Amino acid sequence: MPTCAIILSGCGRGDGSEIHESVSILQHVCRLGGTYRCFAPDKAQQDVINHLTGEAEGGSRNCLVESARIARGEISPIASCRVEDFDALMLPGGFGAAKNLCTFARDGEKMAVDAEVDRLVRGFHRAGKPIGLACIAPVIAARVLTGVAVTLGGEGDAPNAVRAWGSVHRVVGVHECVVDEGFKVATAPAYMYAEANAWQVSVGIGKMVEQVFRLSAQG
Repeated sequence: MPTCAIILSGCGRGDGSEIHESVSILQHVCRLGGTYRCFAPDKAQQDVINHLTGEAEGGSRNCLVESARIARGEISPIASCRVEDFDALMLPGGFGAAKNLCTFARDGEKMAVDAEVDRLVRGFHRAGKPIGLACIAPVIAARVLTGVAVTLGGEGDAPNAVRAWGSVHRVVGVHECVVDEGFKVATAPAYMYAEANAWQVSVGIGKMVEQVFRLSAQG
């Protein structure tokens, strides 16, 4: 079964990886018999959010150190992730994906993608290895892999940016996922539906992981 590289961006929906989405990916990988290794950028987060109040705070936190909370310490710097060591790549959402893995939260349509994230997305694609992305993270695939079909749930600014980059946006419900067979990319909306509950998010992410495994089995 596939060995998966999971890219995290911190810990907590406001400034890092969304915890429910991250854990759902890890659980479904294990449910299906796969294995994983977590990675994160070894750099400062764009900002620090108080998750009780939702307000920005002073100070600085490191993406790798914070991501280790989710990975239970079993995590490595993203620069050490090699495409040849893994069968698939997956990225949960959370504002960290839009702040620390790319600059979508700040720059919208003009966003840039972190150089190491760009390297891995392009590298897995070139190697014919599948990529799974949840919540807001599909904007990264849409930006890097022009023409790919992804979902961000419903309509809004993010889907408009996807189309502006020459990629395709498909509307699906929280329980569903979108698969681009040609690009070998599977995406799930997850908490892009803010009213969704943890189980609904897990169901959609489970389908995404199942599709990543199916695509990996195709070779």
